[in-house]
Amino acid sequence: MVLPIYQVDAFAEGIFKGNPAAVMPLERWLDDELLAAIAMENNLSETAYLVKVDNGYELRWFTPQVEVDLCGHATLAAAHVLFEHLGYEGDEITFHTRSGALRVRRAGPRLTLDFPATELVPVDVDLTVCKALGAIASEALCPRGDKGALLYVYEFQEDLEKLQPDFAALVAASSRNVIVSAPGDECDVVSRFFAPGVGINEDPVTGSAHCALVPYWAARLHKTRLQCRQVSARGGNLDCELRDGRVFMTGSAVTFMQGFVQGV
Repeated sequence: MVLPIYQVDAFAEGIFKGNPAAVMPLERWLDDELLAAIAMENNLSETAYLVKVDNGYELRWFTPQVEVDLCGHATLAAAHVLFEHLGYEGDEITFHTRSGALRVRRAGPRLTLDFPATELVPVDVDLTVCKALGAIASEALCPRGDKGALLYVYEFQEDLEKLQPDFAALVAASSRNVIVSAPGDECDVVSRFFAPGVGINEDPVTGSAHCALVPYWAARLHKTRLQCRQVSARGGNLDCELRDGRVFMTGSAVTFMQGFVQGV
């Protein structure tokens, strides 16, 4: 069996920036074990698989270790492949996922993701987590329902840029992924995202994290449109809007390479 594969840099204006994702359009679903093995071989933060259905596309995301419920940058990458390589002619694509229906629209040369907003509730700052991160946060929150990434808030962008987490200690301190965020120096919001428990020490740009970040900062800054930047080594920019309980994230994507998976 020979399968097409694309590698796309998402939330990036050029290659070698943003967050790389593999995208594999399939005619039918393969065994989960094979999907997981391909994702492990790709060794990217996410591999996205999509299958055409009557009302859009089914979409699934795999890290090198696990299947995940939601991924923003790989959704952006999948839409980019459909629009730019597979001849999708409409202006909006509907993806059917573990997290419900997700839509991506053309926004001129960029694409806009339509994702559900995440409601956060305050929790105690865990000093063990802070020690693993490398600095004490001023505030901590988690999604209502106690499922999803923790958000640790800092006072300044410089605080985030100086963090050098001990990832083994972070896994020992919490089973959750951790978002860290602060007000930006030249934008509204900056963040980083750590997920060592699922094989991703630091994710370069994390669309799904902004489902929580945007509602939090919209309330704190008293504005619904936010310019966001993830200050990882590769970095990435997102123009975000909170509207009607949804988070709209607009960004660019570029194809780095395309080819085939053979012998599976």
